Amino acid sequence: MEDGKIVTLYWERNEEAIRETEQKYGKYCYTIAYNILHSHEDSDECVNDTWNGAWNAMPPERPTKLQGFLARITRNIAIDRYRYDSAQKRGAEVESAIDEYWECIPNGDASIEDEYVLKQAINGFLESLDVRTRVIFMRRYWYSMSVKDIADGMRLSESHVSVILHRTRNKFKDYLTKEGVFV
Repeated sequence: MEDGKIVTLYWERNEEAIRETEQKYGKYCYTIAYNILHSHEDSDECVNDTWNGAWNAMPPERPTKLQGFLARITRNIAIDRYRYDSAQKRGAEVESAIDEYWECIPNGDASIEDEYVLKQAINGFLESLDVRTRVIFMRRYWYSMSVKDIADGMRLSESHVSVILHRTRNKFKDYLTKEGVFV
């Protein structure tokens, strides 16, 4: 079923929307959750919570890109679950990705003047990257994939992926500073 029809089902409060969403995007959302949580049970729970989150968000939201909308919900739920589960113990892979990402922020105490400006800056930065670098960056910092998994999937060495990520983080930090996103 097309995404527009699925969104319409949500707006009509038709429970078929959840079945169609699960059929079309279940594995996709599960993969996102599993890359963060590394637990089948927790990932299944996050996916179920994603359907509930989508149900509660539509209406009023009417996403034009359902896949991205669901990915954002799943990722946020999984990260919240991860933070809750690791309050006492820290998981190396996701914490590592989060720590690396925060290196990009020019000033840790800086405030974001406008979230829309930040969103536009991130999109502009991603568009400026070559396809391979963009894919590596997104796999690491959006999908929380390990460097090893990225390297294996792209047929690169882990050290090559690490270097690309390091250089891209530095470029991202410089880009955010140049764009004046942080004050």
